[in-house]
Amino acid sequence: MSFDHRAFRDTLGCFATGVCIASATGADGRPVGLTVNSFTSVSLDPPLVLFCLDNRSESLSAFLEAPGFALSILSAEQQGLSNTFARAPHAARWDGVAAVIGQGGAPLIQGALAVLDCTRHAIHEGGDHTILVGRVLGFASQPGAPLLYYRGGYATLNDGRG
Repeated sequence: MSFDHRAFRDTLGCFATGVCIASATGADGRPVGLTVNSFTSVSLDPPLVLFCLDNRSESLSAFLEAPGFALSILSAEQQGLSNTFARAPHAARWDGVAAVIGQGGAPLIQGALAVLDCTRHAIHEGGDHTILVGRVLGFASQPGAPLLYYRGGYATLNDGRG
């Protein structure tokens, strides 16, 4: 019996997720960042979160070497930012993006729906991905609707809470 990877991916796509920009500062002092939807909370005490990064990612080494990372949870109005960090050349991703450096040394995107500033807590192998667990040093949020990803595309929250 063969395993249908496309059908598996389509099935996983039935789970709607938020969209984040994961960021770190590389060994050369330059910011790195990419769009992820593989973010989740792990623990409240201690405060831990994680995201997963493809082992083929050009940014993986920067995240593995950095002492910390940040997660900027995007609002529904930031779809363009999500696309930029998913598709643009690495050198151009931060052009015109307002960010501040957090305690963990990573850039936090200003205007995001929420931000989490983390120090590296653990790294785990996860098949074709690496699981990065961070201990949250600081966080902030603001009102607004989240940017969602569902079945391979962007979606909106229509329950009136935005």
